[in-house]
Amino acid sequence: MRFLRYLLTLGILGLLVSFAWTLNHYAVGMLTRMLIIGLLAVSVALLTGVAGLPTLGQTAPFLVGAYTTAIMIDNDLSVGVVHLLASAGTGALFALITAPLVVYARGVVVLMITLALGELTSTVAGRWKSLTHGTDGFTSWAPVHPLPGLVDLDTDASKYLYTLAVVAVLVGVVLLVLRTPAGALLRATRDDARRMRASGHPVNGYLTAAYVAAGALAGVAGALLFTVQSYVSPGDGGFDVAALILLAVVIGGATSMVGALVGAALVVATRDWIATAGHAPLLLGILFIICVYLLPNGLLGEHAALSFLNRLRPKPAPVPPEPIPAPRRPQPAEDAMPERGAAR
Repeated sequence: MRFLRYLLTLGILGLLVSFAWTLNHYAVGMLTRMLIIGLLAVSVALLTGVAGLPTLGQTAPFLVGAYTTAIMIDNDLSVGVVHLLASAGTGALFALITAPLVVYARGVVVLMITLALGELTSTVAGRWKSLTHGTDGFTSWAPVHPLPGLVDLDTDASKYLYTLAVVAVLVGVVLLVLRTPAGALLRATRDDARRMRASGHPVNGYLTAAYVAAGALAGVAGALLFTVQSYVSPGDGGFDVAALILLAVVIGGATSMVGALVGAALVVATRDWIATAGHAPLLLGILFIICVYLLPNGLLGEHAALSFLNRLRPKPAPVPPEPIPAPRRPQPAEDAMPERGAAR
């Protein structure tokens, strides 16, 4: 089964690579957007499904990473790997600074705090005109090359292949890390943080590490966003984007990194390809209701196939209860006992 899984993974990657030459420019651009949104969804799934911190604020390090790359390209630093490392560092630094506000809270409180962080970051990006160019957005058309000596990313196909390589490597690293004891500790913290704390584990330290790692992933996604479209604005990290990412994670399965990628692909395809003008929210709502009803654990979440089969399995007809027999009266024992005269 492991060998077949490897073959299936290689087959899917080969098919994705072939799309750079077999699809038109619009389809390649849409696939690139799917990969960027998918990487951001992976960071949300890491926090929500694995660490147990539901978040609406991953757009904050996403914007920080995008503006970091924009400033570097505007200053003639055009090496893609340097952009990725710098954006990952700024995204992780933002997460490290804001971690005390998040990891000590639980449940809906975490959701509201992260939403506030995302909205504040978007507001600061719109007001800090000297650095971010305000609500007009930051634009830079300087060429970018992945490594020194390689060709520039000046076509849709080259940007798509670059994005695919980065996303595949990072998702693979996340999957490998989650198979180690670190992933088991995060899941145990999600399931019963009080018991982990009683056992001597630094629960807040584990959650901080997961939050910082998710911030680094979101920063890389922001770097890819600016590399692909050469433009970023505060609207790229607004509430509608955060809600869209959380919707993709719920549809794909909050506990599955691959499910987050699939959910992001479905959401982007529904919004940008299937839906006509003005009907995207309606179709996304219908898709969400269908997935939640048929697959409450998501398309690729834990026990997703089992829950789907249980919902499709016909329910047996109710069996009427058997009648309870009436209690029997005890018979008089006079005949069974000998009389005193006969005994004598």
